[in-house]
Amino acid sequence: MVSPTFEEWVKGGNKIPEGRIFTGGSPWFDESRGRNRSPEEVYEILYSRKAKKIPVQLSGPDGQATDLTKPLKVYLLVGQSNMQGHAHVRTFDHIGMDPKTAPILKAIRNADGTPKVCENVWISSVDTAAPEGERHGRLTAGYGASGRAPKIGPELTFGIYMQQHVDEPILLIKTAWGGKSLNTDFRPPSAGPYEFNAQQLENLKKQGKDLAQAKADCTKRTSQYYRLMMEHIKKVLGDIKRVYPAYDTKAGYELAGFVWFQGWNDMVDRGTYPNRGESGGYVQYSEVLVHFIRDVRKDLAVPKLPFIIGVMGAGGPVEKYGPDQKRYVGIHSEFRKAMSAPARLLEFKGNVTAVFTEKYWDLQLTELSSRMDKVNAKHQSLGNDKTLRAEEQKKLVEDYKAELFTKEELRILETGISNAAYHYLGSAKILGQIGKAFADALAKMQ
Repeated sequence: MVSPTFEEWVKGGNKIPEGRIFTGGSPWFDESRGRNRSPEEVYEILYSRKAKKIPVQLSGPDGQATDLTKPLKVYLLVGQSNMQGHAHVRTFDHIGMDPKTAPILKAIRNADGTPKVCENVWISSVDTAAPEGERHGRLTAGYGASGRAPKIGPELTFGIYMQQHVDEPILLIKTAWGGKSLNTDFRPPSAGPYEFNAQQLENLKKQGKDLAQAKADCTKRTSQYYRLMMEHIKKVLGDIKRVYPAYDTKAGYELAGFVWFQGWNDMVDRGTYPNRGESGGYVQYSEVLVHFIRDVRKDLAVPKLPFIIGVMGAGGPVEKYGPDQKRYVGIHSEFRKAMSAPARLLEFKGNVTAVFTEKYWDLQLTELSSRMDKVNAKHQSLGNDKTLRAEEQKKLVEDYKAELFTKEELRILETGISNAAYHYLGSAKILGQIGKAFADALAKMQ
């Protein structure tokens, strides 16, 4: 192999970006001086005459050479239930029904219908407070929310497409717990303690609650999941080989991105945000999220860690809401503005990006669900008619359903949905697009 010139080598990406951490034995780390070496020093080591100008390499488990100068890229995925992911694998078929998303199905599933197992993407995932709740291994379907049925969240397509972007092995560390708020559960240290507002205090008094006890209980809950998040991230980083056996400790790792996908519990919290449907009603969320980004970067020692805000978009674009959704327009639009606001700060220019997940909502599923609501209402109405036998009721319902749906529409409805609207309908098509969008947005920042 012909040795490149120093200029060629540097242009090839051999430099030390923020977030790159090395351990003893790496050519980038000078143990005698306790510091990182300069690119010039590393070039001399890797392409010295003594080494016959052949770069230092290791052989990975797949037999391919791994450049020691490249650390393992690590991506952090954090949030509540939608980062957990409630899309049942049975909804995979729906992805292939749309030509626009059919390529995603090919990326996540084999020709024989089994989920693909990623050779170059590893994951550690927790969604319970107990340490034994961790799952880890090669990325595949099943790293969604824990339960009897295998599910996916954004992690599956994020990992697949992120690995394609960087074209090297990557590690995902996912910490997500359902029903958790930013204002309390994930509250970052620099945001200070959670404080009840005047209206909350008045309501507690009316309910006859012990204010001192209520404040103590709140203090106990505050920041609990921020701490659990950090503890698990540092646990995995402290022993990466446990999760990714081929990890090269000499090369180290690089914290290459953070994805935040949360919001529902804050959006529906009328106590913390009493003016939530009004302009500026969620300004506190924006402020705390800014603290969260700063604290995460500080605690992980990566000052400009690329950060993705997955903006809550359950229900789709508000301008396309149907009659039964109109009452939520103000709340949903104001929350989305507040959630995306930090990405517009000059402080975060170029390293914080908001991804509006409403773009990936499936409007057809919404419309079909609305029609099915009419069928359910008909069924309930007929059930109250004591003059009809059960078989007659059933036939009338089936006839009504046949009037409202084609067979293909029923197949789409039955295949595409596995959960509630606030969980993005439990749709692999929706969450699959969201995960890919997170990866694409992060790749643009690198």
